[in-house]
Amino acid sequence: MTKTVRLTAAQAMVKWLSLQMTEEGERFIEGVWAIFGHGNVAGIGEALHGIGDALPTWRGQNEQTMAHAAIAYAKTLKRTRAHAVTSSIGPGALNMVTACALAYVNRLPVLFIPGDVFANRRPDPVLQQIEDMNDGTVSANDCFRPVSAYFDRISRPEHLLTCLPRALAVMTDPANCGPVTLGFSQDVQAELYDYPEAFFKQKTWRIRRPEPDPRDVADLAEAIRGARKPVIISGGGVIYSRAEAKLAAFAELHNIPFVETQAGKGANGWDHPLNFGSPGVTGSECANALCADADLIIGVGTRFQDFTTGSWALFRNPSRRLASINLAGYDAMKHDALPCVGDAKVTLERLTAALGPFRFAAINGQSRLDWHAAVGRVTAAPASEGPDNLPTDAQVIGAVQRVATDNTVVMCAAGTMPGALQVLWQSMPGGYHMEYGFSCMGYEVAGAMGIKLALPDKEVICFVGDGSYMMANSELATAVTRRVPFTVVLTDNRGYGCINRLQIECGGAEFNNMYKDCNVETQPEIDFVAHAASMGAHAEKVASIAELQVRIVEARNRDIPSVIVIDTDAVPATGVGGHWWDVAVPQVGGPDRLERARARYNENAAHQRPFD
Repeated sequence: MTKTVRLTAAQAMVKWLSLQMTEEGERFIEGVWAIFGHGNVAGIGEALHGIGDALPTWRGQNEQTMAHAAIAYAKTLKRTRAHAVTSSIGPGALNMVTACALAYVNRLPVLFIPGDVFANRRPDPVLQQIEDMNDGTVSANDCFRPVSAYFDRISRPEHLLTCLPRALAVMTDPANCGPVTLGFSQDVQAELYDYPEAFFKQKTWRIRRPEPDPRDVADLAEAIRGARKPVIISGGGVIYSRAEAKLAAFAELHNIPFVETQAGKGANGWDHPLNFGSPGVTGSECANALCADADLIIGVGTRFQDFTTGSWALFRNPSRRLASINLAGYDAMKHDALPCVGDAKVTLERLTAALGPFRFAAINGQSRLDWHAAVGRVTAAPASEGPDNLPTDAQVIGAVQRVATDNTVVMCAAGTMPGALQVLWQSMPGGYHMEYGFSCMGYEVAGAMGIKLALPDKEVICFVGDGSYMMANSELATAVTRRVPFTVVLTDNRGYGCINRLQIECGGAEFNNMYKDCNVETQPEIDFVAHAASMGAHAEKVASIAELQVRIVEARNRDIPSVIVIDTDAVPATGVGGHWWDVAVPQVGGPDRLERARARYNENAAHQRPFD
């Protein structure tokens, strides 16, 4: 006779999650971020209280941002561990949809457990319930469907027996990895069920390394031998595969230069002689010159986002060919690429064996040196500073760079800084964390906390503009209460400076981005220091680049977050690097500025080559 354990469905779920282990003997789901409401407080809340430290619970301030912290944690640990997040039904659940989409785009494992409506429907409609007059099965949680790698609704206690193993299978699958959403009906959370005792046996989850098809390897090796000017594009998949050293060794053995995407930046050090920086819209001049001239572009663990490809106007060699090493066949086949589906590390090993001692001629590295000199010029401290001569974002980056150590991790997500950091930051291995798959404003502060939770011995520096800070800053209070120290460099340019520059580039009038161009009676004077201090952070404003450097070093001795505010000039871009980005310009109407923007757009669009 099968032995059983009588538990509520919520108790069974948290008990099962606490027993899912990594190969290193740690819980795969380290703990649960929770904001309770009537959809999860009685069932899941009581179950989490009961299990205690066997599956810790942490309180967030906002459903979206606590999920951002979970995402940053999983990204930092290269998808080897994850967090769960739970909310009430209705607005609490819907607050997490943006974060779920962020995880989905970036292929990162997070377990979302929003409360759901009553399965028995007796009290329908309950508070915060979304009703579809044409479909009685719909709830707010259906919004998670298009942004979840796996979606399920737990409307019977025994559903856990199938949905939980499926959830972990997806979260640990290297090709299909992404967020999982389990809508948990609130009445079912409290229902008793006799679960098989064997269901709660501790389980170890391995992250597989799929082998490529030998025929694909042979085809790619042949393409490499036939190339004259190949270049490697190193993406985030290199990091998740832990193939950083293997990619560098492959490049060195065959003398192939490489560039790094936003997700892939920091896989190898900026000073590697074959690392030419970043490609595309926010790319270095030397990287973009290589890519424009390349006749074989070998993507490794990249999905070829438009920023990487310069909206497919970057690769201009008439004979160019695209190849893609990727775990996901969907990505490997993009844009008619020569596919090689497999784990990045294993595939590079197989490709090395297939190529043997084959090696390209020596590469002229002068363009790299010229580029580094250009970066040094734009990031140097200004000769003078004052209210009428504010520092640029590039100069702020330079200040942080000069005091950074091998132990520093810089992070960001949206606005000016992601592009500026990609093109200017000289990252050591593991020293760069950018959420740019979704470029989600508001990720920064919570994300910095998630990174520090994953790597407590690292110095984490968060770059955030005043616009992103205003969107989501409340997890600063969480970091204070949990004593999670990191440093926030808050650049205040009094509006959305990045999108204002794009507006001008596209021929638009300066409108509704900078406070000075908004339809308001009074320009806001926001005291960010007072705001951050009110949440318990150490906060101060600096008047110069030199002072910023001093304050960053001082922040290393604190056990709470430090917020350093500096006013910056909203007008200048980085001044170096970059490439065209396809942002459609109105085709009719408008003044001369739009006419000129349309002419620039048409000129660049003529170079787009998504297919040959």
